[in-house]
Amino acid sequence: MSHIEAVQKWLTDNNYDVGYISNPKNIQYFTDFSSDPVERVLALFVFQNKDPFLFAPALEVEAIKDTGWPYSVYGYLDHENPFAIIAAKIRERVSNPKRWALEKGDLNVTRYEILRNLFTSSDFSGDLTPFIQNEQLIKTPAEIKKLEIAGKWADFAFQIGFDSLRTSRTEQDIVAEIEYALKKKGITHTSFDTIVQSGTNAAEPHGFPKPDKIKENALVLFDLGVVYQGYISDASRTIAFGEVNEKAREIYKVCLEAQLTAQSAAKPGVVAEDLDKIARDIITKAGYGDYFIHRLGHGMGQSEHEFPSIMEGNKMELQPGMCFSIEPGIYIPGVAGVRIEDCVHITADGCAPFTHTPKELQTIPVRQ
Repeated sequence: MSHIEAVQKWLTDNNYDVGYISNPKNIQYFTDFSSDPVERVLALFVFQNKDPFLFAPALEVEAIKDTGWPYSVYGYLDHENPFAIIAAKIRERVSNPKRWALEKGDLNVTRYEILRNLFTSSDFSGDLTPFIQNEQLIKTPAEIKKLEIAGKWADFAFQIGFDSLRTSRTEQDIVAEIEYALKKKGITHTSFDTIVQSGTNAAEPHGFPKPDKIKENALVLFDLGVVYQGYISDASRTIAFGEVNEKAREIYKVCLEAQLTAQSAAKPGVVAEDLDKIARDIITKAGYGDYFIHRLGHGMGQSEHEFPSIMEGNKMELQPGMCFSIEPGIYIPGVAGVRIEDCVHITADGCAPFTHTPKELQTIPVRQ
């Protein structure tokens, strides 16, 4: 069954006339068309027993056709009212749609109110978001192959970053070296903004590369990934640039034990929150529990944050084909920050990582 057919079946089983998919990443999942429409309207409409259609800015229409999308695509010009066109195209398929399912986790209030005013007798209570999350949950072998290739490019990016470290360069310089090297290899998009943080800067888990020179005799945190045929990689490594002090080594050792132990424990039947607890207990026992301030992991596939979340409160059992990160971190303000991360996929009897850059603490000699 194709992804579109799965949506049609779900609509039929739940008695919805129209399904409206609005998130660009989810549209990519169902259609193979990738775009960031910014403020313009990009939408996928699916019906029980009528052909779906894509709606897009006019400047995207030919690109959609080039993907091999086998159904109708309609475009609009900037001065036109997109939802007036959408309403007409929907009524060509379903003259009076009574029940709609929306992506409640994505659709903004303005567009919801426009729809409600156009279809005053419709019920918009249906929510497609849980269905989409579960549809994306188990990756196919073809999807896993793409994730593996994306992982190899992440390993390449790590090596470029490690080799580029110099005290004369800034964190932003190292990011530029990594992304330039990727572009020369034909990798045009990263999964997210590449992160390089040196010394105490790494104690900000959602920080960003600064115009600060790389610190010598300090830890340097890298968090990066690439997009390969629509699928992403996401991995973190922390390395020593010169000789780091015992406190930094201790933090690293604890974080590494937590990561390796959790990754070794990940297998079918393990509950997501229990996997989080395995890593968290190690960090807490070592006295750093207050400095591990995020979940252990998140799902990944075509985007870096999908289902499932590996965290307290998630009682979902892991199944073969699930893909997610295992990324404990210890962040002590003014001291250091360490994060070690692999994304993995659950196999028949364990898990396999997509990235293979060594995780034992690497020491890079100080260079000017």
